[in-house]
Amino acid sequence: MHLIVVLICSIVFKAVLWSQTRMSYVIFFCSCLTAGLAVSSSLRILDKRPDCNQQGLDNCKINNCSDKRTVAQLAPSGPEWDPEHVGVWMDEHGLDSVVNVTWKLKADAGIFKLHGSEINILDENTNQSMCVQFSYNFSQQRNPNDRQWTFSLDGVVVEPGQTYVMTIFNLPEPANGDYRIRKQITIPGCDDRRIQKTQMCLQNGSLWDPHITANVSVDKEHRKLSIVVGFEAAQYSEKYQVSIQSQSFYYSKNISKENETSLNVKFEVGLWQLHECEILLVVQPFFIQCKNDCWCPKKIINNCLYYPPRTLIIKATVGLFLIGCYLIFLLWRASHKDPVIPSSSAAKEQPEGFQVQERKRVLIIYSLDHPLYKNTVLKLCAFLATKCGTEVVLDLLDSTRLGVLGSIQWLDWHREQIERSSGKILVLCSRGVQAKWRAMCGDKQVFLREDARSPIGDMLSPALSLIVPHFIRSASFEKYIVAYFDDVCSEEDIPSPFNITVRYKLMKQFEEIFFRILGTEKHGPGRVNHIEGLSEEEYYHCASGRALRDAIEAFYAYQLEHPQWFEDELLESSELQVEETSAEIYDNAETTTTLITHCVPDSAHILSHVKAQESDFAMDTTGLNMAEEF
Repeated sequence: MHLIVVLICSIVFKAVLWSQTRMSYVIFFCSCLTAGLAVSSSLRILDKRPDCNQQGLDNCKINNCSDKRTVAQLAPSGPEWDPEHVGVWMDEHGLDSVVNVTWKLKADAGIFKLHGSEINILDENTNQSMCVQFSYNFSQQRNPNDRQWTFSLDGVVVEPGQTYVMTIFNLPEPANGDYRIRKQITIPGCDDRRIQKTQMCLQNGSLWDPHITANVSVDKEHRKLSIVVGFEAAQYSEKYQVSIQSQSFYYSKNISKENETSLNVKFEVGLWQLHECEILLVVQPFFIQCKNDCWCPKKIINNCLYYPPRTLIIKATVGLFLIGCYLIFLLWRASHKDPVIPSSSAAKEQPEGFQVQERKRVLIIYSLDHPLYKNTVLKLCAFLATKCGTEVVLDLLDSTRLGVLGSIQWLDWHREQIERSSGKILVLCSRGVQAKWRAMCGDKQVFLREDARSPIGDMLSPALSLIVPHFIRSASFEKYIVAYFDDVCSEEDIPSPFNITVRYKLMKQFEEIFFRILGTEKHGPGRVNHIEGLSEEEYYHCASGRALRDAIEAFYAYQLEHPQWFEDELLESSELQVEETSAEIYDNAETTTTLITHCVPDSAHILSHVKAQESDFAMDTTGLNMAEEF
């Protein structure tokens, strides 16, 4: 039976006003009393910013969800979905996993009949739900910036690994037909790095590292094998069950933490029970959330290093006998002068390792989203240069030639050099890349704070205008590699023209990327090539790899503390003038760039014409100092 409760909640929805010159977020905060709802403890709203004003709306308020809804013959059309985002928010109890739901209203005549919208969120696991109803009136089909009205419900607390069904429909409902839109969202589990530090995941042991150890000793007098299992206790588990097992025996013991940080459990096994070399150690915790169904760390020890069982001695004796027989057979054949023809082809089929024969060149295309992201890109370039022996081409490290040629000519020159050689172009996708691509397709112009501070300005937009027409050609397709840092970015940050190719995750799939740079295959006939020190578990063992990992983790931690970090980096036109004046980056520079962009309905974007003229300008020493330091 569902629990009927009265919930006082705070709802935030925002109207996103897009224009060609600026973006303004108008946030609506209202309080509602929702009665007669079955509400899960996780279904609540964390965002409570008190702002309830928006230009162009005649009415702005939140009503209670009720079973009685108005029905009309001439009802407005249904809403449209916008992408949802999963992240973490901080409340008084710690971090919570949340989802932000966004929708748009169709800009047709039916908007004048629109009285509001109703949003229902259903937890499929518990069948509990939450309902929110918006009431508003419009006097215009579009917002004052000639864009669709866009609203979002932010900070809805959800549980990791659960599936939710979200339904939105406009009021009044039509008498005939169903204009409701539905979406099913599955929240990632606690193994996802974005939410593994939430309170619920911590109570499931998401960050627990037991560091299992095993001290083995043999008591030949009493013919026993002693095993002392040690491990680190977890914060949210008070009891543990430790077991050792083999095909011939199974022993387990229960132990309590009792304010200890390290625990030890001793087992004794008779030597006559040891028929195999391997013994499996299992530590089962009992966390607050998962209780008896928690992840159990395991460790295998080899007892044959301490006391070989009788069966092993027998097998070793039989093996030595067979080897002796084989040697006698070879001597017999040699005595009869039976020729032996050696074959080197089999040895050639299995190379010992993969060796890089040629130094490759890589051009890096990226967006200056944030100082910490810029530092991550620089550390990646250092790793490519020092660990991989790659010649890296980066605008920040070539400010001298960039100052002489200008951005368009510099990019085009390097692109031609790459296409005439065996080099590659690596496109690092991020939120800034997606935002600037949409701006090139007619969306709102994007001005980033770090672009205004940089001595070279925004290099991504001219780069996209040059590489996209070449990218869609089959002859140039293999020259481009599309990747993103999955810890600080997501696949949603990839512009639509790049969706036709493979998208790699850094640093999880860095080894595959490097094989693409080398122009070879990781998998071959009868073998799998491997380059030591480039996998996700090994790349940070060198100095440049550790610096790269530290840079990624620093930016990841900053995003957790500042969920709105990207919006904070966006500049209005007035702020842009202040940033450019205070930076004093360019001296007597004149740049004229005209981009005619065509966006076709199937999401393939083609830049049909680019015309740019740039004059020489005095080079700032900031880029040169950065290159020397790198």
